[in-house]
Amino acid sequence: MARLRTWAGTALAGVLCVCLAGCSSTGGKRAEDARRAAAAQGRAAVDTPRWTFAMITHSGDGDTFWDIVQSGARQAAVKDNIDFLYSHDDEAQQQAQLVDAAVDKKVDGIVVTLAKPDAMKAALARAAEAGIPVITVNSGSAESRAFGALAHIGQDEAVAGRAVGEELSKRGRKKAICVLHEQGNVGHEQRCSGVAATFSGEVANLHVNGTNMPDVQSAIEARLQADPSIDSVVTLGAPYADTAVKAKQGAGSKAEVGTFDLNAKVVAGLADGSLGFAVDQQPYLQGYQAVDLLWLYKYNGDVLGGGRPVLTGPQIVTEDQAAELARYTERGTR
Repeated sequence: MARLRTWAGTALAGVLCVCLAGCSSTGGKRAEDARRAAAAQGRAAVDTPRWTFAMITHSGDGDTFWDIVQSGARQAAVKDNIDFLYSHDDEAQQQAQLVDAAVDKKVDGIVVTLAKPDAMKAALARAAEAGIPVITVNSGSAESRAFGALAHIGQDEAVAGRAVGEELSKRGRKKAICVLHEQGNVGHEQRCSGVAATFSGEVANLHVNGTNMPDVQSAIEARLQADPSIDSVVTLGAPYADTAVKAKQGAGSKAEVGTFDLNAKVVAGLADGSLGFAVDQQPYLQGYQAVDLLWLYKYNGDVLGGGRPVLTGPQIVTEDQAAELARYTERGTR
């Protein structure tokens, strides 16, 4: 009996070794599953104090872009032993109040967007007075340093816009509309201005109510019907790309639709040809790097950028990259 138990133990050990070897050889998916399981259980990779970081964005409800930002931030928070708090409001004054609330809670660090910077200036000054380090992310690169932030993580919106203008010119487009879905968002205005700066053709801005998708579709469709010479539509956010495609179809237009930002629908649109291109600013990286940089600052006094933005984009992606991107969008990281 003892000999049988010994043989069974040896056999079991052998099976485990084979399984582990198989995991090692197949790599990717099982390792990723293990990392996700660790994250779900809240295991930290460090033993530094349990600091609390707050992220406050200008996101509206249901914007998938910010789900991706949060995904990166939360993953970094697990790794860095951070208690992560997230809040958002697309009204600038309410967003500023959320920053004030984080200051009152005496959080250890703040990540914030500056889509409407003037409304956020006083709140960030309060954070500075309280000695709370701040990282700006996504929007507000021009104001970040002046408002006392350690660094800005994101893409330069004017640079991204110029990349789109160059892409339109390369594709031989002659007349485009740039669809602004959030009034007063300086980043959106910079994108469309950048498009106009490098596009060899003609570009006009179209302001829409981004909180009402049927209205967005109607506005784009009406513009395309009124001017059949428009051969390109540029949307400034992934959720609006599919709406622009529907508007194009409703108008009977042959205009090509391109968009800023990615989600699963955008990648599917690139794959099936209903979208011509997209601009990826890597929102997962923005969230991850912002939290990680705050941790590095608290732990080791590190900063990045030397007073200049740490750029996460732009990257123009087309049908050629769609298959590779699909695996990332499915898991919510691109």
